[in-house]
Amino acid sequence: MATEHCGGGDPDKVLPLLWRTSRTEDGRPVLGRRPGLNVDEVLAAALDVADVHGLSVLSMSKVAKSLGVGTMTLYTYVPGKAELIDLMVDRVLRERALPLGNAPKPEGWRAQLELYADRTRTMFRDHAWLGQVSLSRPPLGPGVMDGDEYLLSALSGLGLTPQERVAAANAVQVVVDAICRVEVTADQLERTSGESNDDWWAERMSFWNDYFDPQRYPEIFASWRDNGFEGLDALGAADVYRFGFQRLLDGIHAVIMRASGG
Repeated sequence: MATEHCGGGDPDKVLPLLWRTSRTEDGRPVLGRRPGLNVDEVLAAALDVADVHGLSVLSMSKVAKSLGVGTMTLYTYVPGKAELIDLMVDRVLRERALPLGNAPKPEGWRAQLELYADRTRTMFRDHAWLGQVSLSRPPLGPGVMDGDEYLLSALSGLGLTPQERVAAANAVQVVVDAICRVEVTADQLERTSGESNDDWWAERMSFWNDYFDPQRYPEIFASWRDNGFEGLDALGAADVYRFGFQRLLDGIHAVIMRASGG
């Protein structure tokens, strides 16, 4: 499955779009040619294309066609596909509506990080194409900044050093992002192949009888024999979220307790 990379847009062109610093109050470009169109409408159309058809079919011409305009008209609002993807990514990140500043938040840092994880998982489910976009170089827009601010705020005042606080926030982002990508990739495979993950494994049951060697893989065999896999999600992503993410929070808690002398 092909991967797109966000953060590849021309910063001099995409930053004003992300923050709308060079737009009029209604979001229209200063030199736009069509009065009835604005950047937000272009972005909404692009999101519709990606949500329905997937990122592989997204193109400036496809978006222009859905809006009933020529492709060249679209370029007066968004410079190109790289900038469009940056805008799309930041827009869906903003959909998490993470509470900032004095907005009401869950009680305690752990519950606040769980809220971040839950809303991020919902975002990936609503926009499965996001699983095909690398966020290694994120668009520096409000969606990205809001996420960073929320995580650092949740970890503030706990006795962590500045470096520990940033590292913990980054760890939460990486783990949640990885879990979400596994989940949406599996969902997409089921839809495109018409075969569930359980059915895929069922077709390969002969592997365990004909090829699996308990002596070569004794720990796998022991885990199976002792029902270690019983009740686990066949994919594993949900279990990583339930177990792995919670253990990450336990690790952060251990650092907090050490810092406080507890």
